[in-house]
Amino acid sequence: MTKLNFKLSIIIAGLIISLNSCNVGDSKPVAAVIVTEVLPEDIVELRDDQIKLAGIQTGLIEMRSVSNTIKVNGIVSVAPQNQATVSVPLGGFIKNTTLLPGDAVIKGQTLAVIENQDFVDIQQNYLEAKNKLVFAQAEYKRHTDLYKDDVYSEQNVQQVTVEYKNLKALVKSLEQKLFLIGINPDQLGDENISNKINLVSPIKGYLKAVNVNIGKYVSPTDILFEIVNSDKLFLELTLFEKDADKVALGQKIKFFINNETEVHEASISQTGKSVSADKTFRVYGTVTSACKNVLPGMYVNALIEESDKKVTALPSEAIVSFNDKEYIFVFEKNKVEAGKAMTEYRILEVKKGVTSSGYTEITLPDGFDLNAAKIVIKGAYNLLSAKKNAGEMAC
Repeated sequence: MTKLNFKLSIIIAGLIISLNSCNVGDSKPVAAVIVTEVLPEDIVELRDDQIKLAGIQTGLIEMRSVSNTIKVNGIVSVAPQNQATVSVPLGGFIKNTTLLPGDAVIKGQTLAVIENQDFVDIQQNYLEAKNKLVFAQAEYKRHTDLYKDDVYSEQNVQQVTVEYKNLKALVKSLEQKLFLIGINPDQLGDENISNKINLVSPIKGYLKAVNVNIGKYVSPTDILFEIVNSDKLFLELTLFEKDADKVALGQKIKFFINNETEVHEASISQTGKSVSADKTFRVYGTVTSACKNVLPGMYVNALIEESDKKVTALPSEAIVSFNDKEYIFVFEKNKVEAGKAMTEYRILEVKKGVTSSGYTEITLPDGFDLNAAKIVIKGAYNLLSAKKNAGEMAC
């Protein structure tokens, strides 16, 4: 513990008058008696004017939520359901398109018009099979009723049943092909058969890529449009193995992009379940703040805040450092010496914890009274200087 010796000398002059004998008087000289006050080694005292000059203020120890942070890097991504790759299901020629990369689109909006004679064949086959099914269904019902009356043989009924079920399956399969190319079978009739289909957007978002032009032939394997919905972004962050136990669902993330000072917010929605060969693992966070300038693929610097906990904390300036140790000053008492008001402060060694928002966690000695103690929260370094100047500090 740092030691400090303050020696204050108080000179008290006393006049001792001897007893007089008859007719003879003796007087003794004035004796100067020096009384020395030795302050405890952990005490420093100041006058009121010195306290005012040093700007010393006291306060109480607080129970605060202090968070530690982990610095990580990562990228901005979108969930699979918020991005789409659009291709044509059966191939064809691009008849019309008016979109450019960066354009906003809504779900169901036409991206391009595709032309192909095969579209006509599918519609024709569907309508023919549908008409045949109506007749086959009537025949199936009629033969079934006659079979019950022993008019038709079982073989005739089985043959009609097979034909009816085959047509029914054919109609269903052609319906699915129509849905695949974007045609509603319920709205298809003899009068509206077309060799063109509209390629529509499956989601709302922005066009990331447009790989079409008028007259180009495209096949089902070609990627025509890429769409990204940036309304729901998430962060893909890379952490080291040693930090695996410091992150959990719901923890807050503050991140920055392009060296900007604007703070964006997110929260951890998923943590990695395995560690890669380079001893890192992934953490995923959902962006919770409105970020107009944040786009998928951007590089981010992020701070993950560890779970908040209530701890004993003081303003960071209340804690002073000396010889690799940390101290605080505690109000001890007021007193009067030689007619002057004085205040004593006790220096106390503490252990520092995490620092956040101008406050630092501290660990106090056992038995310390949190409720009654008044701590120097401003001017602590001035007290430390006074202590070192008044006496030798040694550890």
